Amino acid sequence: MSPALYSEDTLVQQTTAEYLEERLGWQSVYAYNSETFGPDGTLGRTREEEVVLARYLRQALEVNNPGLPAEAYDNAIRAIVEVSAAQSTLQANHEKYGLLRNGVKVTYRDLRGGMETRTLRVFDFDDPENNHFLVVRELWIKGPLYRRRADLVGFVNGIPLLFMELKSIHRNVRHAYEENLDDYRDTIPHVFHHNAFAVLGNGVDARIGSYSAPFEYFREWKRLDEDEPGVVDMETLLKGVCTKANFLDLFENYVLFDDSGERLVKVVVQNQQYLGVTRAVRAVEERQTADGRLDVFWHTQGAGKSYSMVFFSRKVHRKLGGNFTFLVLCDR
Repeated sequence: MSPALYSEDTLVQQTTAEYLEERLGWQSVYAYNSETFGPDGTLGRTREEEVVLARYLRQALEVNNPGLPAEAYDNAIRAIVEVSAAQSTLQANHEKYGLLRNGVKVTYRDLRGGMETRTLRVFDFDDPENNHFLVVRELWIKGPLYRRRADLVGFVNGIPLLFMELKSIHRNVRHAYEENLDDYRDTIPHVFHHNAFAVLGNGVDARIGSYSAPFEYFREWKRLDEDEPGVVDMETLLKGVCTKANFLDLFENYVLFDDSGERLVKVVVQNQQYLGVTRAVRAVEERQTADGRLDVFWHTQGAGKSYSMVFFSRKVHRKLGGNFTFLVLCDR
């Protein structure tokens, strides 16, 4: 590593990548000026413009949807990667989230020569270990006009779901937003077409939010369980968000796109919402052993009660099945 790169910023990146690898089971690759291109290259990319790692995506599609013709996998990859030029970054992110969460519908020619339509799963949400988790440090990404080097990009089955911008310990995490993330949204917007979460950190403090949100909506991750004392630090966030099971659960059940207002808004769950909804869903799941009694889910003002109700009802329908009906009473 050159002396110019051996900085506090680099040390924070390295430490974070090592934590993801050694403690949370992600694979880790350092790509700065050493990435080789081609199918057998470092990441399987053919050029710096590519942000989806098609090699790992294809492997995941074949594992999760075995025995299909090559055309089916090719069509799925094309649907995931291609974006209409008429779409904004947020519109593309909304569309791709639906494909990744619910599956990609493809039409292909079967072995008998007829046309068949099927929905292909991208992730195995039931078994987190049956997915490929990869964090890449110092990844060059080329946009329409500019070239930028991302600190850390987290890929699950080749999809860039996690974007991390890191600063040195003595700098406020707001600088990661104002000096870098804000610039990346303009210069390499396609890296956010598939993004689920953006994380800003400095090795001690960290915040998570939607890439499209103002800085004020990036929130800390204070605890791993409701009964634990709050510890506001970057390790707590990494444990709470980037553990494989938690990460896929957060992606599957705790991301919303709200179009009820004048414009589309992407919502990423806050720590207290995640802990509360997770407990509430567990209470529904175990309602028989509790004689049908549930509990009270209490929120302070401004803590996101409405979104918590949406997260809860969506997760119950998706994970528990059954013909549940939800009644929402509003005091206004």
